[in-house]
Amino acid sequence: MPAPLQTIRRPLLVLSAALSSLALTAPVALAAPSPTPTPTSSSSASPTATPPANMSSVGGTRLGQAGTQVNLTSGVPVLPKDVTARSWIVSDAESGAVLASHNAHWRLPPASTLKMLFADTVLPKFPKTTEHKVVASDLAGMGTGSSLVGIKEGESYTVHDLWLGVFLRSGNDAVHVLSHMNGGVAKTVSDMNAHAQDLQALDTRVVTPDGYDEPGQVSSAYDLTLFARSGLQKKDFREYCSTVSAKFPGETTKKKGKSVRGTFDIQNTNRLLSGDSDVSVYPGIAGVKNGNTTNAGATFTGVAERNGKVLLVTVMNPEKDEHNEVYKEAAKILDWGFQADGKVQPVGELVAPKNVPQASAQPGATATGEAGGDTSTKPSAGGSASATASEDDGSSGVGIALAVAGGLLVLLAAGVFLVNRRWPLPDLVRRRPRP
Repeated sequence: MPAPLQTIRRPLLVLSAALSSLALTAPVALAAPSPTPTPTSSSSASPTATPPANMSSVGGTRLGQAGTQVNLTSGVPVLPKDVTARSWIVSDAESGAVLASHNAHWRLPPASTLKMLFADTVLPKFPKTTEHKVVASDLAGMGTGSSLVGIKEGESYTVHDLWLGVFLRSGNDAVHVLSHMNGGVAKTVSDMNAHAQDLQALDTRVVTPDGYDEPGQVSSAYDLTLFARSGLQKKDFREYCSTVSAKFPGETTKKKGKSVRGTFDIQNTNRLLSGDSDVSVYPGIAGVKNGNTTNAGATFTGVAERNGKVLLVTVMNPEKDEHNEVYKEAAKILDWGFQADGKVQPVGELVAPKNVPQASAQPGATATGEAGGDTSTKPSAGGSASATASEDDGSSGVGIALAVAGGLLVLLAAGVFLVNRRWPLPDLVRRRPRP
């Protein structure tokens, strides 16, 4: 964990950002316009080349503005100049401070990064030891060209196997099996949309649980970061998204009159975690999820730790058409974030879920990935100084700011300190560079 002085410094930066923008967090009812239908991968049309003028302001007014948002004051390193993604965001995973962003609320096709929301929604529902025998209907309805882990009808798999297939191979077949276990694809989509609302991920509209291109299916770099941040509270989520390789059950065959079932190797397709010919394993990487479809292009959300600091980055659809470009740009943004730590004033924040009480124990997670209350006595307060103000009255930002300027600065600073301890990442499974 960071040293105490560093811990206090970050919340003060968040408070400073709140004071510099009186409407840092807009009322959520007005925050997100209705989604614009997005064509499928088979429709040849692609998303517009420029972000809309009116984007959500959840997390801060600057996050709803087009273009790059960063406070490049004295001593802050300049951003990398060769980042070509249509949208990106880098933030403190624990405090929620957004260090910099570019079109953070632009609604774009998410590809398989949407599986983070799927996992955060469905993972707590089944113990990992539960077994399921796959039937034909479990695998029905997958899109043409879907990524698959290799699930076979008539074979049995544990829930643990299925989640490895989701996280490592981005297997749409594993997603569909788990969706049917959850009551069907339609119910799972409904559950995911409801959970997105609970997380205040208001840019997101789910049409398919696996992220396959469908009309109207959209998310944003901001929302994908919220999904990752929420999922990382769950122990199983952290373990699956940071697993580099695993054995996966194969087909049952007959050998000398006996049924024999072998296994085959699967490797995580997150190249900052597993590495590739032109991408090194990123120091401190611990997940979380990548994606790629015709309509979405390449998308990626990653989490990494360095010297006690945990950062989240999301990159959507780089324009530069090079191999592994999404990972290269994510690494550059993470490098900048770690260099800017303690120097840059945030431009916004990652909001807390609606169902997080204003003052409660920190959320925890059980070994099966079920979110549950932490019995620790660490205090915390919901949202943030700016978010709490907007919840009380969306039009009261000016009055609150004046009150703060008039004498409540110390009190609110203490409140922000408590808020920023709301989302610790205990037992984070960290991955170090390979020798």
